[in-house]
Amino acid sequence: MNFSHTSVLLHETVDALVTDPEGVYADGTLGGGGHSFEICRRLTGNGRLVGFDQDADAVRAASERLAPFADRVRIVHGNYSEMTACMREMGEPAADGILLDLGVSSYQLDEPSRGFSYREEDAPLDMRMDQRQSRTARDILAEYSEPELYRMIRDYGEERYAKNIARQIVRAREKSPVETTGQLNEIIRAAIPAKARATGGHPSKRTYQALRIELNRELEVLDDSLDGMIDLLKPGGRICVITFHSLEDRIVKVNFKRNENPCTCPPDFPVCVCGKVSKGRVLTRKPILPSEEEMAANSRSKSAKLRIFEKGK
Repeated sequence: MNFSHTSVLLHETVDALVTDPEGVYADGTLGGGGHSFEICRRLTGNGRLVGFDQDADAVRAASERLAPFADRVRIVHGNYSEMTACMREMGEPAADGILLDLGVSSYQLDEPSRGFSYREEDAPLDMRMDQRQSRTARDILAEYSEPELYRMIRDYGEERYAKNIARQIVRAREKSPVETTGQLNEIIRAAIPAKARATGGHPSKRTYQALRIELNRELEVLDDSLDGMIDLLKPGGRICVITFHSLEDRIVKVNFKRNENPCTCPPDFPVCVCGKVSKGRVLTRKPILPSEEEMAANSRSKSAKLRIFEKGK
């Protein structure tokens, strides 16, 4: 197994994250261990890292990559939503920094058997981040009603032709199950007008994104986890989140803003009476973007955005 993945916004992220080289850090999305390796390289003394990933291949790859730092690293095969509970069980009730590098890894996209890539024409439609779960993208395509497929593709893929794609999926599966990337690509291609297919990249891109997000509950898990992660931070600790599409970025932006200013009183109230107190401050009024050099070297970095929140002291 060659788990290759180029870490995006590596130095920008780790520079902001590691404020105390003897602190405790959590990487909620280990992947190939690129960000974690750089974090560990900067740790001294009692500094330590807890890494999480729900993908068993990522856990194996990161374990190998981080082997030189085995004395200061603990790796958990699990979703970052389990971070608070797991760290408390380990005797780490608070963190100096937390990292989330969201989305799909280069390895997951490039490994045909995982079914994440629309560029493969004969791969199984799997798309599970955590292969311990039984449900796959094939199951969604087989079981969802036409309105459910439409809602998913519209909301999570932001696809203009979601209604027609959903209709064509239902028609196609009446003849035979939709089980491969090639089959799905053909259905999507037929559902989108030729003029629209000629612009805007691969016609399947948005539908595949929608399927992956729905199957892995990516936005729901993110939205449900951020508050707890901010609570897990020590005073002055930071959470850094790298997103790759507008749906993720919007959740992070809104959450950070609400944690900075949670007051729900009407604007014309002279004083706050709701009693909600700020948890800290947003350090990125505008997200940090990759440099021109990074985007030229790694095309998958082009949509990346880094946002940072600092816990109040």
